[in-house]
Amino acid sequence: MPINKSIFREYDIRGIFDKELNAQSVKLIGYHLGQKVGGSKIVAIGYDARSHSPILRDYLTSGLNAAGCTVLDMGMVATPVNYFANYQSIKTLIVNPPSSILHPEASPDASIMITGSHNPPQYNGFKITIDRAPFFGADIYALGDAIIADAAREVEDNTERINIDVKTPYIDFMVKEFAALKGLNKKIIIDCGNGVAGTVINTIFDKLGFDYKGLYCDPDGTFPNHHPDPSEEKNLADVKAVLEQEGDIAFAYDGDADRIAVLTHRYNIKGDQMALLFALGMENPTVVGEVKCSQVMYDELERRGAKAIMYKTGHSNLKVKMKETGADLACEVSGHIFFKHRYFGYDDAIYATLRMLELVAQGIDLDKELDALPQVFSTEEIKVETTEEEKFAIIDKVKELLETPPADFPVIKSIIDVDGVRINFEKGWGLVRASNTTPVLVTRFESTDATLAKMYEEKVNKLIETAKQLVLSM
Repeated sequence: MPINKSIFREYDIRGIFDKELNAQSVKLIGYHLGQKVGGSKIVAIGYDARSHSPILRDYLTSGLNAAGCTVLDMGMVATPVNYFANYQSIKTLIVNPPSSILHPEASPDASIMITGSHNPPQYNGFKITIDRAPFFGADIYALGDAIIADAAREVEDNTERINIDVKTPYIDFMVKEFAALKGLNKKIIIDCGNGVAGTVINTIFDKLGFDYKGLYCDPDGTFPNHHPDPSEEKNLADVKAVLEQEGDIAFAYDGDADRIAVLTHRYNIKGDQMALLFALGMENPTVVGEVKCSQVMYDELERRGAKAIMYKTGHSNLKVKMKETGADLACEVSGHIFFKHRYFGYDDAIYATLRMLELVAQGIDLDKELDALPQVFSTEEIKVETTEEEKFAIIDKVKELLETPPADFPVIKSIIDVDGVRINFEKGWGLVRASNTTPVLVTRFESTDATLAKMYEEKVNKLIETAKQLVLSM
C-alpha cells in the first residue's frame, strides 16, 4: 500500500486510522523517527482517548525498537503531560529504572504524543518533540520523503516498552505551584469534552479543594456529547448553560487539552484577550502573538510597556519564536497559550486554567478588564475552500495584486507578510493566509467601525476571487 504524503503536515503528522495511518506507515514513522533521534536514545510515548491510539502506540513502538531506541510508555495522557515528561528525569518517572537505562538522572531524548486533537474520531496523528524542541516544518517533510523512499522496508512487531508514570509528578507540580489557591471561593465549571483533560484535572482540582462541576470528564474517543473543539461556539452550549445557572467561571478544553476556552457570564475570552489578562501578572513581558491576533492586543501590550511580537500561526512556530526571543508568553486566538514565565514554554490548557484562577484569586475582575479595552468589530475565522495545490499560489497572487490594488480598494497603510498577508488599513486590518493543515484559505477582519470591517471583508474577498481566477488560468 503506498504511503500518502499528505499526512506529513507543517506542525505534525495526521491522517485517518487504518487508511493513511496503518501498520506499514506508522512502523516506518517510528523507525525513521528513531533514526532521527539517534540509536540507543530514549523516547517517551503517550496517547489520547481514541480507541485506535493504543494500536498506533504498538506500531510506533515497533518502529522505534527497530531503530534501537528504548521506549517509555506513559499511557493515556494529555498532550501537555506528554510535553512535561521532557523536563523530568527518568528516575522521577520510573520507581526503579532498569539497568539498561544508563543515565536515569537524564530526561527522555524525545517524546511523541499520539493524538487527533480536535479532529473527528477517525483521525489520529503524532506531535513530536526532540531535545525539548518541536519537530516540524521542513523536518517533517524530509521525514515523509525518507519514509516514502523506504516504503518497502518491513518492520517486525516488537512492542517491548517500559511503563512510566508522568501524571503523578505533573499533578504534584500543579498542586505545589498553585497551593495558594486552595479553597478558592468560586464555583468553577469545566467541560473536558470527553478528551484527556479529565485524566489529571479532576485530581488537581480535588487536591486544591476547589468547588467545581465537571462535564464530560470521562475520556471517550467517540466524543458522544459534543465535538472537543472549544473554538467553535456550538461546542460550548452545555458548559454555558451550566455556568449561567450554577457557576462563576467556566473552562472548556479540546481533545488533547492543549487548547482552552475561558468563559465568564459576559465573555467568551479569546486567546489574544487571555494574553492581555495573563500579562497583568508579569513585569514588562515579551509576548508573541500570531497574525490572527487583534491589533488591540499588540497596541495594549506596547502601551503597558510590554514588548509584542507578531509571528506565524502554529503551536510549533510560536514555541520556536518564544525560545529565539526569550518571550515570557505566547498565544493563538484559538486558545493555545504558552507560558515560559514560571513554566516550560509549551501550550498547556490545564496550567493556563490555574493561572487564570490565580488572577481571579488576586481580585482581578476579568469582565472589567475586558470592558476597558478599545472596542473593535472582528469576524471569526472565515474559511475559503481551495485545494492543497493552489492555496499557496493564490496567496502569492494576492501579494502581487496588492502592489497595484484596484481603485476602490481601501487605503493600505502597511502589509505584513510573515504568514500570508495581513493588510493594515487606516481603521483596521484584513488577513489572508493559507492553512498549513487543510486545503483552505483563512481570512479574518477587524475594525473600530463595524461598517468598515464589512467593507474590508468584501474588498479583500474580491481580491481573493481575482487571484483564484488568475491561478486557475495559469
